[in-house]
Amino acid sequence: MKNALSILCAFGAFHVSSVTAATLYLAGDSTMAPGGGGSGTDGWGQYLASYLSLTISNDAVAGRSARSYTRERRFNTIASDINPGDFVVIEFGHNDGGSLTPTDNGRTDCPGEGSQTCSTTYNGVHETVLTFPAYLEDAAATFRAKGAHVIISSQTPNNPWETGNFQYSPSRFVGYAELAAQKSGVEYVDHGAYVASIFEQLGKSTVDSYFPNDHTHTSVAGANVVAQAFLKGVVCGNSSLRSYLTSTDFAGQCL
Repeated sequence: MKNALSILCAFGAFHVSSVTAATLYLAGDSTMAPGGGGSGTDGWGQYLASYLSLTISNDAVAGRSARSYTRERRFNTIASDINPGDFVVIEFGHNDGGSLTPTDNGRTDCPGEGSQTCSTTYNGVHETVLTFPAYLEDAAATFRAKGAHVIISSQTPNNPWETGNFQYSPSRFVGYAELAAQKSGVEYVDHGAYVASIFEQLGKSTVDSYFPNDHTHTSVAGANVVAQAFLKGVVCGNSSLRSYLTSTDFAGQCL
């Protein structure tokens, strides 16, 4: 009996240790990335681990757009690590605007919301540039093929109290992100709207303190609030990520 019990315990120990825990991968720009925009700022992706019972892999990189992240094969790198049941959050928009002419900065997407393409030369290399939604849809399809749960998130807002009065006007990339999620059949969190709603409640003085250097990159305290705003959207939208939350008590209202 003792030997049999030892065998069962050994098997049980092996079985538990062989289970792969889910991982949440984050693909985005400096507003999500470790270190944020530098000089005491930080990205909101750094603060999700406090509220989630899964591993966080923050693969956001400062200065990236959906296009440059794709060109540098960063989506592919994430895909190579994914196991079925993992999660990926995609959030871009801050670096995707601008014009391809007269000088291409390597980040600007082709205008439009469909299958339009643009031709350009960047760093001496010809490049066919896709629209913002197309880059997100391609990434989502790649991750879904690997068995991952994909969440497309709208970009965080710039300081909506910057002018002295509260103003939040979503950029076109917010609508593009929602469209990409719909066309891809994946989940969508309007992160920008949830952040703006909470920032309006907090007031000018508090929110201004979250932006020590510019109107885009948040302090550590601000990044934590922005992270919680994303999770409020997860809770309110009944996202599949909700089952990994260690709490569902986040500030703000469901939108």
